Amino acid sequence: MRGTVLYGPGGVCFEEREDPRIVHPTDAVIRTVVTCVCGSDLWAYRGTDPVAQPTPMGHEYVGIVEEVGAEVTKVKPGQFVIGSFATSDNTCPNCLAGYQSSCVHREFMSTCQAEYVRIPNAHGTLVATDDLPAEEVLPSLVTLSDVMGTGWYAAKAAEVKPGSTAVVVGDGAVGLCGVIAAKELGAERIIAMSRHESRQKLAVEFGATDIVTERGEEGIARIKDLTNGVGADSVLECVGTAQSMRQALHATRPGGNVGFVGVPHDVAVDGQELFFSHVGLRGGPAPVRGYLPDLIDRVLTGRINPGKVFDLTLPLDQVAEGYKAMDERRAIKTLLIP
Repeated sequence: MRGTVLYGPGGVCFEEREDPRIVHPTDAVIRTVVTCVCGSDLWAYRGTDPVAQPTPMGHEYVGIVEEVGAEVTKVKPGQFVIGSFATSDNTCPNCLAGYQSSCVHREFMSTCQAEYVRIPNAHGTLVATDDLPAEEVLPSLVTLSDVMGTGWYAAKAAEVKPGSTAVVVGDGAVGLCGVIAAKELGAERIIAMSRHESRQKLAVEFGATDIVTERGEEGIARIKDLTNGVGADSVLECVGTAQSMRQALHATRPGGNVGFVGVPHDVAVDGQELFFSHVGLRGGPAPVRGYLPDLIDRVLTGRINPGKVFDLTLPLDQVAEGYKAMDERRAIKTLLIP
């Protein structure tokens, strides 16, 4: 089969790789129907995260089950499935507490921009749909394996409640999905922080009531202006930089909460400052698996359409252009079709 391999900064190749096979009895092998490039892939593509050796890429996927191990009974060959970027047995204490992305048997997916993929912990990771979904909902379904599930977790971690005011820091796919999540969880006012017109329009379509273009101290001041000097009830930090974290913490009212899901890079939180702010802080890798049944239903019933974050669709063998377009901000997110 063929798949994506990153050799170093900017060095994306689509090449022959070994066919995946069942290694453990808890594995499954799927044929990829749709995959994509994630904003977090760009950390390695840009060289921020070092790549020491040729590295297969991709952690978002939907597909058709081709083969299952002896201990996999919840999915079977021929079924259409969606999974999480973090695998889980869905039975350990962490999973049962709702944190499947901290499963004691967790593995992070990293080979999904390929024609076929081995899924570890398939029994607890994969969720099958009743039927083969219509082609038009495939983009939305693949977002559930990461960006929509991660945006949902950001809103849950920030404790978005009906009637509340939420701020979303970041206008990438996760941030935009965070707007959807805040809307679905009942936020009355959703302030999206964005400098890009196309992303602003999509944020408004998804439910944003206000757009703030300022960043840093000016961005914090603008949020305070919009909230009568108090700050927001909930802030979703969907970037992962020092500036975005500071912006999130200082835009939150005392007693409010920040949900941070951007993978942190050079982020340091001042404990003294956090202590006296009375701001709650929770985040980490999103427990996507726990949200899948609910989010799948919301997509299939037409309640949400997160697939609109894809503004570039390419054949999988043109994956290098997908990375380049996102790196140059010509695309929010690239959908890849084998």
